[in-house]
Amino acid sequence: MELWEAAVILLAGVAAGGINAIAGSGTLFTFPVLLALGYPPITATVSNSIGLAPGTLSGTIAYRRELAGQRARILRLGSMSFLGAVTGALLLIYLPPGVFEAVVPFMIGLACVLIVLQPRITRWVRSRRPAHRDGGPLLPLGAYATGAYGGYFAAAQGIILMSILGTALDEEIQRLNALKNMLATIVNTTASVFYIVLAEPAWPVVGLIACGTIIGGYLGGRFGRKLSPAALRVCLVLVGLSAAVQIIMGRV
Repeated sequence: MELWEAAVILLAGVAAGGINAIAGSGTLFTFPVLLALGYPPITATVSNSIGLAPGTLSGTIAYRRELAGQRARILRLGSMSFLGAVTGALLLIYLPPGVFEAVVPFMIGLACVLIVLQPRITRWVRSRRPAHRDGGPLLPLGAYATGAYGGYFAAAQGIILMSILGTALDEEIQRLNALKNMLATIVNTTASVFYIVLAEPAWPVVGLIACGTIIGGYLGGRFGRKLSPAALRVCLVLVGLSAAVQIIMGRV
């Protein structure tokens, strides 16, 4: 790895950490950068997921007060998120690489659509008053499915979780966000452990992204409110679509 490549990856990590602190989906920034630098798609997503994992943990710690009184939910939904993450990580590791390369452009497209719709989703979640305080019988299945998605490819996992939790739970938005952060931490940490043991991450990339995420998370939390959310979403969508194009062109 040349010095300029290391600088680019570190800056991408800073941007991803800031984006995750403000809006989420920082994967859509770092993943395309790694592809552009020549890393294979699976190596890129594995290394990226491990590097970004500390950021989700710090987000959970920051929201620990809002987690008070949600222990039963965390145990019930967290166990399903864990199982989903195991499923997704094993699929990524053991399915042929061509499957990931064929599927991930559609996942990126879904993530981009969700980012564009995020303001509407947030308003809708705030207006909902579901009938079930515990989320009903389908919520654990939703946690499992989202965990499998996050274990396979993490982009927009948080937006999907907020949509599901907002639909099923009668709760304040900040407490939902805290629960979302906890479930995402469980998924990302679980998947990272499997990637470390069973896959072959690019460790210099992991270290650079992790350092960048810590810096970016601090900067995003401190200065993020001064940025335009609409401009940030446009940037994420454009960069994310570039990753889809890179993978599609690589298969042609």
